[in-house]
This record gives sequence, C-alpha cells and structure tokens, in this order.
Amino acid sequence: MIPVIGIDFGTTNSVVARLNPDGSSTIARFGTGDAVQDVFRSVLCFWTEHVRAGGRLSHAAGPAAIEAYIDDPLDSRLMMSLKTYLAQASFTETRVFGRPFTLERLIALFLREFLKAANIDPAGARIVAGHPVRFAGEFANDALGAKRLRAAYAEAGMVDVELALEPEGAGYRFARTLTKAANVLIGDFGGGTSDFSVLRFTPGAGVTALGHAGVGIAGDVFDYRIIDRVISPLLGKGGSYTVMGKELPVPAEYYAQFARWHRLSLMRNPKTLRQIAEVAATATHPERLRNLITLIEDELGYRLYQAVSATKAELSTSDTSRLRFHHGAIAIDVTVTRPDFETWIADDLARLAATVDRALAAASLPADAIDHVFLTGGTSFVPAVRALFDTRFGAEKVTAGGEFVSVAEGLALIGRDRLP
Repeated sequence: MIPVIGIDFGTTNSVVARLNPDGSSTIARFGTGDAVQDVFRSVLCFWTEHVRAGGRLSHAAGPAAIEAYIDDPLDSRLMMSLKTYLAQASFTETRVFGRPFTLERLIALFLREFLKAANIDPAGARIVAGHPVRFAGEFANDALGAKRLRAAYAEAGMVDVELALEPEGAGYRFARTLTKAANVLIGDFGGGTSDFSVLRFTPGAGVTALGHAGVGIAGDVFDYRIIDRVISPLLGKGGSYTVMGKELPVPAEYYAQFARWHRLSLMRNPKTLRQIAEVAATATHPERLRNLITLIEDELGYRLYQAVSATKAELSTSDTSRLRFHHGAIAIDVTVTRPDFETWIADDLARLAATVDRALAAASLPADAIDHVFLTGGTSFVPAVRALFDTRFGAEKVTAGGEFVSVAEGLALIGRDRLP
C-alpha cells in the first residue's frame, strides 16, 4: 500500500495525518508528557553560531523556534505566517543574516523540520496538501499561490503532491455521511484568520466551491481583547504621568505590541526601556510601569499569552475563569466572566457575521439554502461564536468536530479515496 499523508500547513499551526493500513487516519503528536499536542506552530527561527570559519546559520521550527527566539530575541529572527505571502507576487526573497531565501525555500525548511518532528518520512508517499479557496492578501494571485506551494513541497523533497481545498478536508469525514447532494457551509477558525466556504457536496461526484469569504479575526484577536481589558491596565495602560507640571496619559503605543506576543521583543532595547522608566518616575502608578519593564526585559510575552489562552478556553465551558500570572513583583490574579468577555469581542463577532454574509452572497445562496454547517478550529468552541451559527442557520444544522485536526485528517482520507 502506498503511504498517504495529509498535511495541513497553516498560517499559525500545522497538523499532519497518516493513513493507516485499515483505512483510518492517525494524527501525529508533538512534545512529551503533559505538553503533547496535535498541532505544531508554523514558525521558523534563525540565528548565527560563531565558529572559527565564521558565522554558521542555524534554524529551528515550531516550539523549538519559539524557545530559540525567547532565549536570544535580539540576535535571532523569528518568521511567522509564511503562508500569507504565497500569493503575493511582490515577495520574491528575503535575506536572513545576509543570506538570500526564497519563500519556497523557507516553507520547505519548515516542512522538513515539521515532518521530522512528527517522525514521518515522506519518501515514496502520496502527499495530499491543503490549500485555501482564496489565498491571503488584498491582491492575491491564487494561481501563483498554488504554484509556489507545490514548489515548496518539491523543494522539501515531496514530489507526488496533490492539492485539495482546506474546507473540503475539514468537512470530508462529515460529508461522506451525506446520502444526497447538499450545500454545506464550512467555518474554519484558525489562529489569525477565519474562513468561510460554501461547498456543494455531491455523493459520488465530489465537491464544488460556490463561495468564500475570510476575515483577520480568530483566536489571537480574542486573546488580545482579554489582554487589553485585563492585563494592560495592570501594566500602566490608562494611567497618567507628569511632565513639567502637566498631567499626560501613559503612551498607548506601549501596549499595541501586545497584539502579537513576539512583538514585545521589539521593545527590548535601551531607548524604549529608558523611555518607559522615565514615564514611570512621575506616573500615578509607577509600580505598574516597572512591571511592564520586567515583562519586556524577562521575555515573558509567550508565557503571558499561554495564560490568557487558557483563560479563554476555560470560558468556553465555565461562566468564570481566574487569570493567574506571577513573576517577581508581577502578581496578576483576576476573575474574568464570560459576559464581560463576550462584551469585549462583540465588534469582532459582528465582523464574523458579516463575513458569513459575504460568503453566502458570493455563493448566491440565502441562509435557508444551507443544508449543513460544519465548524472547525479552536475558536468554534467559544459559545458566542457557536451561537452566531445556531441562531442564523438553526442549531440542528450545525455540527463541529476535530476542531484542530479535521483538515489534515480529511486530507489523508481524500488521498485514500482517490488512490488508483
């Protein structure tokens, strides 16, 4: 039997599934002990190691990349969201510590490290790789995106690659239970974006894409709403300081970097830290700004986001969650309620609903023409998000499953069913 591998190379996380001899699929696991996960962060980190012959460029992917970056953020380069550049003709290459890298080569490096961490040898295997209905970017060239994605897989040593729609993969196991043709709305919630695709599944005849829309709102944005309302005020946001007898607000730009955890490292430079210290000297709450300095100097951004993400996840099953984060003088212990959280994300929910409307309009279908709704991705756990679909389409039509792994699993099953 030809080995079949389904790869969901995502903007934020990636997942890989292997086809088993009995026709089922298995998701690769990463990490050890309590840290085992189904997902692998889609990031690369580069740094140079000084040897007698000069600087040697080293790299790591996934969790190891994050660790390398946290260890030495000023002398390393972290690359995230590589997938978003695939359809951008303006991106040809970048230089990493003076060495040129095409986008295809960068993605190939990631894919090799990703499969190595999954203990998967792609040699001789049939690869079914996911691709979006529409690639990211305002002026995205979808044909270019697909071509470059294939080239990246080829550079990683994977030649026998078949591309399949990510939403088709997400809903594939579900769609195989259909006994008649149906219009299905697939909601795929990632870390950085949410994509909605209207597909026509016809048993025995395959799938037809009818419409699609996406928006840059998903799990990372919801995390940031919690940080902005709960954490940032405890680090000085909204406070004031005095200059020549005049009271001024603490600069809001100090807290804008919290939108993406790795950007906090950009503030870890003498000039910025000195500016914050000068503001703290006359601030109403100087201890809060000193804690901000500690957060930046001690590279605590990733740990903070982990704590916030855990709180968000708990609010999906409980009405309250205690957000705890302690380090030195930083002592955060706050109860967050689900009603408050839903208030903070209200505008984001409205934009998600409007994006669903655009997907339906692109498909030229009214809401009542949708026979089934399938939701996947971690954000689909958020009750307020699920309620959008229950209210709009009817709870009886809405199904969720394999929230993090359904795309990769479906891609592997597609490979199984399309084997000659």
